[in-house]
Amino acid sequence: MRFVFNLLAMLVVALGTGFGLSYMALSDTGLLGGLHSGPWVAWPDVGTPNPNPYTRAHLARQAKLQLGQSEGLQFVASTDGNGVALDLACTYHLSGFTPVATLWTLVALDPEGINLARPGTSGWIGSNQLSRNEDGSFTLYIGSRLEPHNWLEVGGSGPFVLSLTLYDTVAASGLSSAEIAMPTVTRVQCS
Repeated sequence: MRFVFNLLAMLVVALGTGFGLSYMALSDTGLLGGLHSGPWVAWPDVGTPNPNPYTRAHLARQAKLQLGQSEGLQFVASTDGNGVALDLACTYHLSGFTPVATLWTLVALDPEGINLARPGTSGWIGSNQLSRNEDGSFTLYIGSRLEPHNWLEVGGSGPFVLSLTLYDTVAASGLSSAEIAMPTVTRVQCS
């Protein structure tokens, strides 16, 4: 009887570990195959002729149309710089630089991928719409309350993600995550 119990326990541990590691490898955190820079994660093999197996599995799980490698690269942040999940009850401050790109756009999305911009707004903000600091960096606020400088107005409640898409960029061409300059994401206040 003890042998059967031990066998079942080992089977449960093996299956739990296998499925758990598979879920982590294929999740949006990009544990394997992802490019990390602070809270930002991108999948640089998306759009290549032969993506690695983890990128292929991520694409199959997402079931979304992706940009080709020469078209651009999408970074997603689901947490702020301290690792706390983004919440629509809070206002966030993005600042700094982005990798060189012809154009980039930023949108706030709910977990299902629906744009959270307030009705009547453009729904996104692009690099061609920003006022910049003297050194070329930018300051951008994301939230439901009007803020100075650049502002992306969002509405709703609950968790969300930021999607920063770089068009016509060489950001992932042989660079490590330490070499990619991405904007910082800082929580300012929560209501």
